[in-house]
Amino acid sequence: MTVTTPTDRPIAIFGGTFNPIHHGHLRSAIELVELLGLERLHLMPSALPPHREAPGCPAERRADMVALAVAGESHLVCDRRELARSGPSWSIDSLVELRAEYGAARSLCLVMGCDAVLGLESWHRWQELLDFAHIVVIARPGWQFPESGTIADWQRQHRLADAASLGQAPAGGVLLLELRQLAISSTEIRDLRRAGRSSRYLLPDPVLDYIEKFQLYTDADH
Repeated sequence: MTVTTPTDRPIAIFGGTFNPIHHGHLRSAIELVELLGLERLHLMPSALPPHREAPGCPAERRADMVALAVAGESHLVCDRRELARSGPSWSIDSLVELRAEYGAARSLCLVMGCDAVLGLESWHRWQELLDFAHIVVIARPGWQFPESGTIADWQRQHRLADAASLGQAPAGGVLLLELRQLAISSTEIRDLRRAGRSSRYLLPDPVLDYIEKFQLYTDADH
């Protein structure tokens, strides 16, 4: 069934382990909504990330924290679809599902970090990603694509000039975008927790309360 939304503005997918979600993730999410003119941004927790060690914190807990963090923000939604599938959480599978839901004409955008795009050749069916969505690469200030190699050729072939170009086609483009960088990491939050120190103001209070309620990221939770 096709999803009906009030406008035809682009839809984006922002995946990750979110272990846990913090203000750095959320600030990037809001800037993506504003800079890309998004109707909706799906924050999609990875149940079983294929390119890194599986988090010790269960996927359902991580998704619960994402839902708490975005509650009340109309343009942000927690998308749990990867928790419902068995096996590795392949991005291409989620894009196929979302394309079916939103229809052939809606602009879809897959958001990824600049480090991730350098390893894109190792992704499952990576050359099909642009058949279903645009790719928006979040870059650190001054970061550029490599000048040679497969990824360099790929981005030159599909590079978009600006965010406005995302709405001119449903998929197929690559956009490089710089966002505000907040010096917060999930690893730091987990380390603070295990050291018995406070992580308040690094993540939303409802998420911190949830972590404390279920005693997440203690010495026994790796």
